[in-house]
Amino acid sequence: MFLITQLIGIFVISSYLPRQSMQIINGTEQNITITPQLPYGMQPPQVEPGFSLASIIISFIFAILLIFILTKVKAVIFIRIWFFIVVIFALGITINALFLKLNILSSEISPIWNFPLAWLIAALIALPLAIYKIFRRNIIIHNATELMIYPGIAAVFVPILNVWTILLLLILISLYDIYAVWHSKFMQNMAKFQINHLKLFTGFFVPYITKKQRAELKKQRFKEKRIKGRGKKMKINLAILGGGDVVFPMITAGVMLKTFSMPLGIISALIVIVFATLALLALFIFSKKGKFYPAMPFITAGCIAGMIIAFAIARFMWFV
Repeated sequence: MFLITQLIGIFVISSYLPRQSMQIINGTEQNITITPQLPYGMQPPQVEPGFSLASIIISFIFAILLIFILTKVKAVIFIRIWFFIVVIFALGITINALFLKLNILSSEISPIWNFPLAWLIAALIALPLAIYKIFRRNIIIHNATELMIYPGIAAVFVPILNVWTILLLLILISLYDIYAVWHSKFMQNMAKFQINHLKLFTGFFVPYITKKQRAELKKQRFKEKRIKGRGKKMKINLAILGGGDVVFPMITAGVMLKTFSMPLGIISALIVIVFATLALLALFIFSKKGKFYPAMPFITAGCIAGMIIAFAIARFMWFV
C-alpha cells in the first residue's frame, strides 16, 4: 500500500506541475507555460522556500499542540469533523488530478459556483467516501481512501519546497518522530486514542490474528452454528503505519520530480520512492511484533540515499 500510494502521488503531483503547451495566440502558434490550479482555494502562495519551511514547521507545531489538547479533553466530535473536512479536500484534489490528465470537465464552469465543474464533481465523489471512512467502520474503505488522501496533501506542499528545504524538513521530522515514539510516547497514545475513541486511524492499518486465535475463531464459529447468539469478542493485533510516514517521502519524490526536467524528473522521483520503500521494508523485516518504531528516520535515510543517487545520475548525464 505504501508503494502504490507513492506511485499515485507522483501521478497527482505531476498533474499540478507547470507544463508547456502549444497554443495559437493572435494567429501565431506559441509555446506557453500552463500551471493547473489546485482546487478549493488550496493553491499555495508564491513565497521563498525558506519562508515556506518556517510556515510548515509552525503549522506542524500548532497542529500537534491542538491534537494534544483535543485528545486530552476527548473532543471526539470536533476531531471527526476536522478529519472529515480534510479527507474531502484531499480526495477532491486527487480525483481532480484524474480529470486534468484526461482533459475532461476542466474547462467547464460549475452552474452553482464560479469554479470548474470538475472541482464540484470531484467533491461529490469524495463526499460519500469521506462519510463512510469517518463515520462508518470498514477496513477496505479505510485503506482504499488512504491511497488517495496523501497524494492530495502532497500536491499542496510540493510547489513551496525545494531540495534543501525538504531535506531539512525530513531531518526535523525524523528527530521529532524518534522523540515522540521512544521518549514521550505521544505517537502511541495518539494512535490508541484514534483507534479506541475515534474508531479511525490517520494511516494504514491491517488487522492480523495468530494461529492460536485462528483456531479459537474456527471453534467459536462451530459453536455459533449450534447455538444461536453472538460469540465472544476477541482482541487482535494491528500492523499500523502513520500518515506522516507515507506523505513525507511522497513530497520528497515530488520535489525531485519538479527539480529536473523530463525524463530525469520522473526517474529521480522513482529512485526516491524505491529507496524509501526498501528502507520501510527493512524496518518491517527487522522490527519486533508488538512494539512501536519511529519509521521516519529509516524512510528519511532511504529518501536521502535516493536523492544522492538521482543527483549522481543527473551529473553523469550532464557530462555525457
